Amino acid sequence: MTSFRAQANLVRMRRRSFLGGAAGVGLALGTGAGKLLAGAWTGGESPSPPRTEARYYKKLPGREVLCGLCPRACLVADKERGFCGVRQNIGGTYYSLVYGKVCALNVDPIEKKPFFHVLPKTDALSLATAGCNFHCKFCQNWEISQSRPEQVEATDLSPRAAAEAALRHGCPSIAFTYSEPTVFYEYMSDTAAEARKRGLKSVVVSNGHINPEPLRALTEKVDAIKIDLKAFRPEFYRTYVRGELDPVLESIRIVRQSGVWLEIVYLVIPTLNDGEAEIRDMSRWMAGEIGPDVPVHFSRFQPMYLLKNLPPTPVATLEAARRTALAEGLRYVYVGNVPGHEGENTYCPKCRTAVIERSGFEIRANRLKGGACPNCRTPIPGLWA
Repeated sequence: MTSFRAQANLVRMRRRSFLGGAAGVGLALGTGAGKLLAGAWTGGESPSPPRTEARYYKKLPGREVLCGLCPRACLVADKERGFCGVRQNIGGTYYSLVYGKVCALNVDPIEKKPFFHVLPKTDALSLATAGCNFHCKFCQNWEISQSRPEQVEATDLSPRAAAEAALRHGCPSIAFTYSEPTVFYEYMSDTAAEARKRGLKSVVVSNGHINPEPLRALTEKVDAIKIDLKAFRPEFYRTYVRGELDPVLESIRIVRQSGVWLEIVYLVIPTLNDGEAEIRDMSRWMAGEIGPDVPVHFSRFQPMYLLKNLPPTPVATLEAARRTALAEGLRYVYVGNVPGHEGENTYCPKCRTAVIERSGFEIRANRLKGGACPNCRTPIPGLWA
């Protein structure tokens, strides 16, 4: 998490480094989330088919289908697509149009996702296809999330090739990110399985708008999930996201109960979801129902896409949200998109030692010893090795 100018510089730096290492395999790095991926790499395999049968749907009379992947429950007529735009009914069979069709591919620091309690100071091979099952007015990757497959240039990258790419470039994890991984569920699931065969971890950056059955199946294949909690008021979801809050809260419960590592990001938008009462309600719910050890990131909003009439979040607002969450019993609360802020650091909840110090994507110091505070030996939960 850092300023957009710093992000751009970091991406350019990493792009030069990655391209130098990728020359032998013909895989070029995209310049950022939602940008064009130059070149294709199938690892010697045939290109992915233009469509792959979807999972989690029901065939209905009259060649209609009912999608069961996310809470929208799209009823889709023949030759039509669901809300996400990447699943199509063809003759009564529902297909994914983006299986293996990667339109954004980068090597990112795991801290960029952001995961602060997962493999610090390592890189993740980060990938996405087109599409999303939300329409957030403040989306930072709208060029791909709100696009149809025909509107972006993509390259074929099979699950096996993705896992091998991560190994080749020293990435201990694959991150499904940038757009909404739920809409490329089949590809994500198969890629995570290939990654696990090779000893790699898989992490998911999601809006949490997915049905319980596919989510529970996914938790058996991935290692960490970060859910963007857009607000703690249903009306915000309806107005600014075109979605519902309750299914997201249920997803958070399911991930927590599964044992898969969970982190939460709350993008604090001035005047829309930054009220003290809302932050307190969310923090109490997290502490009471999910547990005090789940990290919560309060991230700074920057005006973009369809929400450019509001200013960036004042740092003081983020600090107040963090204080509220800590007061309600949450132990690991972070300030995001403010590089160098003390709220980026991980502190021991018992003795307050700074066990990990960060500045943006950079780890300045990691003092953990065997996943515990070096001072008082209090265990710090996370996936550290």
